[in-house]
Amino acid sequence: QAQLVESGGGLVQPGESLRLSCAASGSIFSINTMGWYRQAPGQQRDLVASITRGGTTNYADSVKGRFTISRDDRKNTVYLQMNSLKPEDTAVYYCNADIKSTSRSLRNYWGPGIQVTVSS
Repeated sequence: QAQLVESGGGLVQPGESLRLSCAASGSIFSINTMGWYRQAPGQQRDLVASITRGGTTNYADSVKGRFTISRDDRKNTVYLQMNSLKPEDTAVYYCNADIKSTSRSLRNYWGPGIQVTVSS
């Protein structure tokens, strides 16, 4: 069993930056793809960015050039650097990861989510 916990959210003004972190803990053998999703009120949960174990990244068109995803496998942590934030980036951001446990079972996990609000 593993857990994901996000941190780093908050309220910022348009044009400012935030860095989200998501740390995985528990009985972890390895972590495959890690990603960030977001869900605004009344909207579906959409992929923001993902990164494979090999470092291949994928971004939603709306965040390309502004957001950067990275990971530190020594810390079982994934980051999302968000620059030039816009009001439309306001949402609850969720961490997601495919984790292989020490028993070698593979399962997808979600974090509880963290609020990001961009407003003047």
